[in-house]
Amino acid sequence: MKKVCVITGGGSGMGLATAELLAEKYYVILVGRTASKLQRAVDDLQAKGYEAEAFSCDVADRGSVAALAAHAAETGEVCAVIHAAGMSPSMGTGDQILRTNALGTIYMNEEFLKVMGKDACMIDVSSMSAYMAPGMLVPKKAYALAFTDPEKCVKKIDARAKLFGKKMYSALAYVLSKNFVIWYAKKCANAFGAKGARILSVTPGNFDTPMGNLEKDAGGGEFVEKCAIKRFGEPQEIALLFADLVDPRLGYLTGTDIVMDGGVVGNMEK
Repeated sequence: MKKVCVITGGGSGMGLATAELLAEKYYVILVGRTASKLQRAVDDLQAKGYEAEAFSCDVADRGSVAALAAHAAETGEVCAVIHAAGMSPSMGTGDQILRTNALGTIYMNEEFLKVMGKDACMIDVSSMSAYMAPGMLVPKKAYALAFTDPEKCVKKIDARAKLFGKKMYSALAYVLSKNFVIWYAKKCANAFGAKGARILSVTPGNFDTPMGNLEKDAGGGEFVEKCAIKRFGEPQEIALLFADLVDPRLGYLTGTDIVMDGGVVGNMEK
């Protein structure tokens, strides 16, 4: 039976770097909204002798995510899921960002919980911006609705993101969506643990990826000055972290967030 690893956002950046490492052990399913855009990555992996395929999925659509989970389970034993797909402030409206980052994470966790079993590991990717959200702005009570009414949960987060007007809407939607991801992954640990599986969130800082460079051009490069290591991270560095975290030998590590940001969050804490 094939051991399957699913990577959303796997066509470039940290997702692709992770696929290149995990393809040595797993049958890799690279996921994006358009499978044809992933084909070059799949071709490269196959040329190296690895088993891989592309699968079209819009993570903000539950039916699409359910189809992905079902396909992965039909392909083999779902051992690892790295949910790296997401939208940054420069990539869409606040509503689009929340639906992709927050609602998409809810759908991924719920649907893959159904098909993951003993020793499997789910990783939800957040952002260091999650730690920069002012406490008074974070709607923790709304987060809890994720388990009963996901649409209402996201609508309430959306209302909070709109408090400072259109100019800040996308940025706040991003910060709150990633703050939610950390909270939600922790709260999902019991459900995954009941099946012998694990769940973690990973919080990257600025990395030299297409998304990271997009935000650098929009002003995000200023965080390099707050880094203990004065540079952007390399995709291969966080890929090694992902590869280690899904290893079943780390079976007691679950329900927590792992920060890899070059020291930015630590330097900004008061």
